[in-house]
Amino acid sequence: MMDDVKLVGTFDVTELVFLAFVLFFIALVFYLRREDRREGYPLEDETTGRVDTHGGTLLTGKPKTFLMPFGRGTVTTPTQGREKVDVAGKRTFRSPGAPYYPTGNPLEDGIGPASWAERSRHPDLDAEGHNRIVPIGTTPHITVDRRDSDPRGMAVIGADGETAGTVSDIWVDRAEHQIRYLEVDTGAKKVLAPMGMSKVKGKKNQVVIDAINADQFAAAPVPAKADEITFYEEERVVAYFGGGYLYANKDRQEPIL
Repeated sequence: MMDDVKLVGTFDVTELVFLAFVLFFIALVFYLRREDRREGYPLEDETTGRVDTHGGTLLTGKPKTFLMPFGRGTVTTPTQGREKVDVAGKRTFRSPGAPYYPTGNPLEDGIGPASWAERSRHPDLDAEGHNRIVPIGTTPHITVDRRDSDPRGMAVIGADGETAGTVSDIWVDRAEHQIRYLEVDTGAKKVLAPMGMSKVKGKKNQVVIDAINADQFAAAPVPAKADEITFYEEERVVAYFGGGYLYANKDRQEPIL
């Protein structure tokens, strides 16, 4: 039986490979820990506000700059900035992880399920650099299949069973050929409602959106441009309607049992 080739004394090739693997694994752990601290760090104590700066450069990744497509400049991460944390809410009790209860209008103040992220003020683009989510009228090659119910012209019913308005247009994803938003004419203004929270009932000629009550549609966020919606505006729209599942009325904030 032959022994492994000795490199120095009793140190052989097998030990060399094992030590190389151990060193590689340790380096990998440090690399991954540095990379996953690009956003959300340094940590801030929820109760005292004290910033935890331990770790230093050993556990903090160096800034990276990414070149954005279609002439949108560059983005550097970490951003060295912190999102707004002054929300209209208070903790139910003074302890880390305690839930917040709203003190203002929770659908607009960005708390709980109605919270949003400070995303880019640019619209999502398809592979060719065109706005991805647009009114269907701007994309002649996309139409509603004749076998499906076209929601345009249908009444929109809120969570309270009342009529919020009428579907005046539909916004489609030109990359995936799906309806993303319904444009609802409330009479006061036109707002966008997420298609994922809508139920089209063709036989009844109505669309049920039970996320919020009928009188809350008019206050929903709207895009700045009539034919374009940015990442940030999508966040605001979805947060407003998504938050309604908890905050649309007081009954939804009570325990089920």
